[in-house]
Amino acid sequence: MTTNPLVPVPAAEPTVRAARAPKQRPSNAEIAAWTLVGTLLIYVMFVRIVAAVIGGLALYLILDRLALSLSKRIPGMAARTTAVILVTLVGGGVVIGAAAFSISFLQHHVDTLPAMMRQMADILRSTRLWLGGYGHQLIPDVMTDAETIKTGMVDWLKRHADALKIAGGTFSIGLLHVVMGMLLAIVVFFRHVTHHDDEARGPLAMYLTEKVDRFAHVFSRIASAQIKVSLFNTFITALYLLTLLLLGRTIPFMTTLIVITFIFGLIPIVGNIVSNAVLVILSLGVSGGTAIVSLVFVVALSKLQYVLTSRLVGGEVDSQAWEILFAIIVGEAAFGISGVIMAPIVYAFVKGELRERNLV
Repeated sequence: MTTNPLVPVPAAEPTVRAARAPKQRPSNAEIAAWTLVGTLLIYVMFVRIVAAVIGGLALYLILDRLALSLSKRIPGMAARTTAVILVTLVGGGVVIGAAAFSISFLQHHVDTLPAMMRQMADILRSTRLWLGGYGHQLIPDVMTDAETIKTGMVDWLKRHADALKIAGGTFSIGLLHVVMGMLLAIVVFFRHVTHHDDEARGPLAMYLTEKVDRFAHVFSRIASAQIKVSLFNTFITALYLLTLLLLGRTIPFMTTLIVITFIFGLIPIVGNIVSNAVLVILSLGVSGGTAIVSLVFVVALSKLQYVLTSRLVGGEVDSQAWEILFAIIVGEAAFGISGVIMAPIVYAFVKGELRERNLV
């Protein structure tokens, strides 16, 4: 910095970066594309065909990436045909293996879930007695009696028998939707080879293709990140349970708990809360000290999961964990389980579009 008083001192650089100016007004074609995509997403959640969309997107992305890798060795259409054959064979093997594992698991653990519910009810009843008057306020009677829970479930099943028949039919239709979504993904996958002339497209078609590609990209990033979070959560939980086992503190239903942890871990944030609650309740049945240790473990793991979710899931879509949780709450209130599944993807997609226009 100069000390000459005749030389003016340069102004200090501003510490706050100027806000980016929004881009010019979008064209009518782009506005129409946003409207169509938004309407379609709302319709998908409203009529409960999220499984078809997720299944189709997942298959298309797998095929596209596999074909891209094979194209370095196999030219032209042969790469895509080979990709479909490989995915069919591997996918069929995975389905058969998963079915065999599920059958074996159910055969050896057919009474596990009812037994786990009974033990959790007994643990909650003992905890309520230990807490005295506060226990009756915090833990309702229905949660402390396994027979009451069982009777209530049987009565509920009887009252809703017709609804369950409809639900069974709905599940079958849902599977059909998934298959149709996957078939559509294969059709689109091959169509990209024979229809790649962008000059022949109108502006609306080009914008729609851009939005759909961006949505698929967001889905791919969130799905891969959430699988990593679930695997990490399952590994740490299994390691904790193994440590307790070596110390002579065996948590009941360990295998079932690990499976529950992985499955629920695929649901962002909310799923971890459910699996952690089950772990703490089962730990109460071992001892008070084990329950306290499990509670500390769950709190520490939750903090770690929050950071991991922010870095992996949130980092992939440039969002904080609280934003994703808020989107899930709103999605569940509006569309139920379909909203829970789609909320993180839709939120990330919308935020990406706004960021593209320099609006956020």
